[in-house]
Amino acid sequence: MPLDFRSAIRSEARQAPESGIVGVFNYGRHREGLIPLWVGEGDLPTPDFICAAADRSLKAGETFYTYQRGIPDLRAALARYHARHYGIADDPERFFVVGSGMQAIQIAVAMVAGHGDEVIVPTPAWPNSAAAVEVHGAKAVDVVMTLGNDGWTLDLERLEAAVTPRTRALFINSPSNPTGWTASLADLTAILALARRHGLWIVSDEVYGRFVYDGAVRAPSFHDVAAPEDRILYVNTFSKNWAMTGWRIGWIEADPSLGQVIENLVQYSTSGVPTFVQRAAVVALDEGEDFVARQIARADLGRRTVVDGLGGTGRVRFARPTGAFYLYLAVDGEPDDQALAYRLVDEVAVGLAPGRAFGAGGEGYLRLCFARSPDAIAEATERLVRWLRKAG
Repeated sequence: MPLDFRSAIRSEARQAPESGIVGVFNYGRHREGLIPLWVGEGDLPTPDFICAAADRSLKAGETFYTYQRGIPDLRAALARYHARHYGIADDPERFFVVGSGMQAIQIAVAMVAGHGDEVIVPTPAWPNSAAAVEVHGAKAVDVVMTLGNDGWTLDLERLEAAVTPRTRALFINSPSNPTGWTASLADLTAILALARRHGLWIVSDEVYGRFVYDGAVRAPSFHDVAAPEDRILYVNTFSKNWAMTGWRIGWIEADPSLGQVIENLVQYSTSGVPTFVQRAAVVALDEGEDFVARQIARADLGRRTVVDGLGGTGRVRFARPTGAFYLYLAVDGEPDDQALAYRLVDEVAVGLAPGRAFGAGGEGYLRLCFARSPDAIAEATERLVRWLRKAG
């Protein structure tokens, strides 16, 4: 009989949830002709000008241990980028390079919450956010958002009602994965006021801050409303804007007084991000605006294609996303989102993520990533429309 050591390890590790997205992904990944819209990335490879910077670094022999906080050139580039786009002071000491947006979240959560603590997470939400909270021994507290005539909304009274003496932080992802909800300045001001009243940290996930539509330049940010004394940790990644999902590099923005703490947590996890990866990131920030604009325009075309196509069937409910690059949709008469995701792999050859993977309030929905080639999105939409009309 095979051995089973699960009962002998820490409960937080043993109870870490399986990804509801990966199950469908593994089921359909080898289907011939399948259009994969289930994961959160586009289909463009990292552009050559970014890859060339990594190649130059490797050829120069930059393959040794490096700065735990990030090489000075990259921290300076991050400061310039934020000064350009968010109007904040050009201060490299606020920026810390980490091995992915996921590590940024892990470190931020480890700094503010642990055993017996609670972190409030508006849902539906990217499942890794709540999982990061719980593997550190804290409790992720769901506050379910609602879909109505004005799209997805976060009830601020419900948010405040979830605060208890154990609450340490609010985890705010805007624009949101998976709903596309984008907090307004009024929303952010109210959330910040709540955090101030209760002495809470805010972990602000602004990964999709550049992916906004309908004439917007960027999403509203806590940068627009915060004061220096506010307790905010910003987490971000190079994955989305610059098509660098496989590079595993992100950043944390925080008050410089936290620098040694963040450095220590990097040291005891990854000991830093490879220099050649950081050289590529510098070039992405300084020379990548045209590519970012191309990515956003491409996603917007995909957004309009799926919204117009699926909306015309009369069988699909969704809010037109104002940010990120996902359509979060429910099909009338199909309450079992997981079973439906598997059926669509078999019957339509389109891969979507089941909504229940995104926590409370996600049941009955599917997530579709529209940051793909126009041809792929058009074909996937056509397949889904034909299926919806036939099944209806």
